[in-house]
Amino acid sequence: MNLIIISCSLSTESRSSAMAQLAYQQLKESEHDIEYIELVDRNLPFCNGGSCYSNEQVIVLSQKIENATGILMATPIYNYDVSAATKNLLELTGKAWKEKIVGFMCAAGGSGSYMSVMPFANSLMLDYRCTIIPRFVFATGESFSDEIIQDPEINKRLKELTDNFLHYSAALGVNMQSA
Repeated sequence: MNLIIISCSLSTESRSSAMAQLAYQQLKESEHDIEYIELVDRNLPFCNGGSCYSNEQVIVLSQKIENATGILMATPIYNYDVSAATKNLLELTGKAWKEKIVGFMCAAGGSGSYMSVMPFANSLMLDYRCTIIPRFVFATGESFSDEIIQDPEINKRLKELTDNFLHYSAALGVNMQSA
């Protein structure tokens, strides 16, 4: 299986990236190909419905996503929604997401936005027939100290997510790609 973790934060000091890095460390122990991508290291254009699709970074990311069985996304939550960079990634790479297994790790300022990932997840399910892992990790600032996860419950939930990610990808990935 070819699996990807995408950190969608554009900040170098990011709590969602801290979760993505821990998930990557957990998944590296599996026998599968795991790639870690940070959007902060990419120079992605804004989606304009035209010339943006010929951007070299967009082409590379589209191919990586298309070739993946599953994708774990780590995104900050801003204004009760996934970040603009997260949405822009989907707009730029669209059809590459077809029939992927997708899981989420979210970092937010407060607990009131715990359902914020759902519109994005619904779009993936309805537009691209992705299978969304129903358990996602949501953490607030209290779970971190200097962008390091301090909350044992968040660490436990990240391990459950990565285990579920491997399980779903193995069980559904082959069937989805051959359909």
